[in-house]
Amino acid sequence: MPTILIIEDQSEIRGITAVLLRREGYIVEEARSGEEALTFLRHSDRDPCLILVDLMMPVLGDWDVVDALRDEDRILALPVVVLSAAHPKVAPPGIAAFVRKPIDFDLLLGLVRRYCGPGAGG
Repeated sequence: MPTILIIEDQSEIRGITAVLLRREGYIVEEARSGEEALTFLRHSDRDPCLILVDLMMPVLGDWDVVDALRDEDRILALPVVVLSAAHPKVAPPGIAAFVRKPIDFDLLLGLVRRYCGPGAGG
């Protein structure tokens, strides 16, 4: 089954997004910070089909988390969707899409299906 990694420090947003994606049949891994996400990615035996990342986090915030992800060759190929309250004017290369907060879950599910295929429940 496809795995999605959510990097979000706000537990409510992370939890709601994870529940939605699990109901659609995806395996969801959750990280509260960029450091937690990098630890997961470095030690996991399976790569996620998609990484959802919040830019406004206290540790490895703004583009730091995306830059850290892009420093790893294996991770570099993984699509990253940025979740943000504001659409940034300039983004580094390799960002698959932006989803503005509050999250439009129909838009998010469309992106998930594009990069991960339909979940087991969808």
